[in-house]
Amino acid sequence: MIGGVAGAVGVGVLARGDLARMWWQVPGVDKPRKAGAVDFKGAEWVAAATANWRRADRPADYPIDRVVIHVTQGSYTTTLRVFKDPWHGAAAHYVVRQDGHIAQMIRELDVAFHAGNKDYNQRSVGIEHEGFVDRPQDFTDAMYAASARLTAGICRRYDIPVDRTHIIGHVEVPGTDHTDPGPHWDWDKYMRLVRAAHKKGGTATA
Repeated sequence: MIGGVAGAVGVGVLARGDLARMWWQVPGVDKPRKAGAVDFKGAEWVAAATANWRRADRPADYPIDRVVIHVTQGSYTTTLRVFKDPWHGAAAHYVVRQDGHIAQMIRELDVAFHAGNKDYNQRSVGIEHEGFVDRPQDFTDAMYAASARLTAGICRRYDIPVDRTHIIGHVEVPGTDHTDPGPHWDWDKYMRLVRAAHKKGGTATA
């Protein structure tokens, strides 16, 4: 009886937002999803291991107000393999190859473990870019252009301002020990491309 009363009181003091985040965790309840569906038209679906992200209902439960830019410190193929490994413990929503090809590994409505900060994970979409932070030649025009269209589409979907407060590098996440995208990432060029793509409205959901 004590346990039942305590449980009822506990539910009673939960905020409405907490209940919204928890409803799909009830046994037998599952959100309807289409297998292999992507949020960015033209992306290839390559599923990350379920241990590297958690199910959510963003932006209904957590508002999305950031895009976090990463660099893989490895090849595109290696990155996909690592994000598919449940022992890795991390993955981003997207991976952009040097030729501009994009893989989506986690749905935008779900929380990816990519930023090393719980709050930022819940509120952001993470984009990895193939290459190494100390190799400026890895950041190709095709990569910049494809990533800019991707980021512009995310910003339109969630009404995110197209500025450096809301489009940030992994290094700018509070508490992180990462340095990416590094000193050779051309932020001025990238933001020009994102603003142009955002204004044009040339990307769409699939």
